[in-house]
Amino acid sequence: MATIVSRSRWHTINSFKRHTALEVHNPEGGEDKISNLHDSILLHILSYLPTRDVVGTCILSTRWKNLWTCVENIDFDDSFLYSSRVFGYPMKVTSFMHFVHRFLQLREESDIKKFRLSCRVCFSASHVCSWLSTVIRHNVQDLDLCLFVEEPFMLPQCVFSSKTLTSLKLEMNCVLELPTSTCFPFLKTLHLCLVTFRDDSSTQRLLSSCPMLRELAILDCEWMNLKQVAISISSLKSLIIDDLPFFGSTDDLNGCKIKIDAASLTFLKYSGYLSNEICLYNLSSSVNASIHIPILYEKRNQIAFRAVKLFRGLHKISAARISNRAIESLFIADIEKDQLPIFYNLTHLELSMELENHSIGPLKELLQCLPKLQSLHFSEGLDPCMHLCEDDWNLRSVPPCFLSSLKTVKYSNFHGNDTEISFLRNLLEIAIVLEKLNIVCSKRPFGDLKKQKEVEDQLRSGHGGSVSCAIKFM
Repeated sequence: MATIVSRSRWHTINSFKRHTALEVHNPEGGEDKISNLHDSILLHILSYLPTRDVVGTCILSTRWKNLWTCVENIDFDDSFLYSSRVFGYPMKVTSFMHFVHRFLQLREESDIKKFRLSCRVCFSASHVCSWLSTVIRHNVQDLDLCLFVEEPFMLPQCVFSSKTLTSLKLEMNCVLELPTSTCFPFLKTLHLCLVTFRDDSSTQRLLSSCPMLRELAILDCEWMNLKQVAISISSLKSLIIDDLPFFGSTDDLNGCKIKIDAASLTFLKYSGYLSNEICLYNLSSSVNASIHIPILYEKRNQIAFRAVKLFRGLHKISAARISNRAIESLFIADIEKDQLPIFYNLTHLELSMELENHSIGPLKELLQCLPKLQSLHFSEGLDPCMHLCEDDWNLRSVPPCFLSSLKTVKYSNFHGNDTEISFLRNLLEIAIVLEKLNIVCSKRPFGDLKKQKEVEDQLRSGHGGSVSCAIKFM
């Protein structure tokens, strides 16, 4: 849907530019349909344009001369400075800074709805602070900052005490310096990317200052200065923690203890090596979880203990998307199997990576813990190099869900090779209540009904299983 919307906006913007140029400068004096539109419509169209193009519309006609000063969405990005050769770079930076300053200075006193700024701070730290102070005074609601920092830098204090901000997205490659007091009474979305947290107290102060927060994303941030922090927000609906990539030594896995208490949470995504210890409390059955945990073999036991602890906190969830590596981390040889809980509420499981030979055993173990599973999705299919052994999928102890609740299996990225057919045939034999097997083909030849029939006959050639299962190629 996002792709469709973005393409639609792109065509709208290009169409707008083309028709405006033709109609405003119509040499035959024809009707100027674009300029006759109501201001609110024109401003809505302008909101999809880069700000420098918005300002450029002032030369079209008298009707457009001051319209740009009323736009609610402002977007400044200095990346165009680096698209050409370095020659003249300082002059270009000065020109960019002057443009931003003059725009904010000449703009009307009306409120700003959204302000996005992406720039290098090295030449303009004081200017950036001045711009942000101006934007806060204009009651900005959505603030999106991508700042490339080479020296210590602190955002103006007014940013952290805004009474109008509903969304704050901050990408900044430096220590996050916070004032002694922070307050976001109406903030609903907070994204932090690449920042380094200074200490426990300032970080806790920030996370405790958003009583209405619904969406929190912490992406590729540095936790190394922290020992313990709590994310306890009763209104929180979505939480994303992405600790990838990992460039440190294995000694850095001591990390921070992150306590998460969010009774209203409906979506949780974690990606990382569990260099920090994640402790979950009071999660409801409505949570949809997405977990990816690569394994550092030097610290596999430590990661395994933390993985089991993480999944124990997820025991009430109803749906999960889990990578093979995350599943493997739960069943490291030195970990007691009975430490993993039974997931009585989990009805949908999606495997987010290609299934490999060494993933089969851990997957079988996990399925034993999912007695109510109704839907199983192999989203990436099997590893092309995988070779099934005779006992790989012939389970000695069939998971309870295969006998009572598993109704739908979806297999994506299907190539039609012997390994895949053998794998699915064995699955059909043991999943006796299966009603639907949906196969998403990786290439078009399987659109051939004859080929599909041949594959289906091979899948049904086994003995036992659900005879009424419908096989559908997609």
